[in-house]
Amino acid sequence: MGRLKHIGIVAVSSPGAALCYQTICTESEKFLGERYAHPEVSMHAFSFSSYMKRIESGDWDGVAELMLTSAKKLAKAGAHFVICPDNTVHISFDKVVDKSPVPWLHIAEEVAREAKRCGFGKLAILGTRFLMESEVYPSKLRLYGIRWVVPEAKQRKVVNEIIFSELVYGVIKPNSREKLVSIVKDMAQMEGCDAVILGCTELPLILDSENSPIPVLDSTRILARAAIKKVVE
Repeated sequence: MGRLKHIGIVAVSSPGAALCYQTICTESEKFLGERYAHPEVSMHAFSFSSYMKRIESGDWDGVAELMLTSAKKLAKAGAHFVICPDNTVHISFDKVVDKSPVPWLHIAEEVAREAKRCGFGKLAILGTRFLMESEVYPSKLRLYGIRWVVPEAKQRKVVNEIIFSELVYGVIKPNSREKLVSIVKDMAQMEGCDAVILGCTELPLILDSENSPIPVLDSTRILARAAIKKVVE
């Protein structure tokens, strides 16, 4: 296989980081052509509370500082590039990338590229309230000529509460799944969305192609697969 690039994972919440790591390890063999094969992977994580204190106070410079520190640690560990399986902290991405010792993949850019490849025209965006009310996805979707919409305020509150009260702890409740499915259905029927971005890396734990009324764009796995492809460039 030759020398493969070493992937660094800047972890934020544990379920999203774990799913990203698992995807890299289990799907790499399809790209590398060898059973059980996957590239070298290193991960660094600060306490999730360190991120949440900064996010909730609007301290995006502080979020960037954590991300950049992780990137520096991963570069010292030998990572050739890094990914961050957390959509919300990408609000600070531009504060990080130019100072980073290694390149980054942008989660929303990879999702937008995949949406274009699939021919989707209008996307529903689900995620934390910080993410849904940010430019993280719109800034990338515009480049591909893709329209988007976010849930109304009451629905954004429901999604945010499910994420932070349940999913970040790995808790999956059937009634919460029903609420999310209902929101997606409304966005498909009332807004004309033909796919939904799972713009929180924990959302794939509760929503997937089998229970969503429209196709899903799983940001966690899309980012992981993009990293695998970059490994062999």
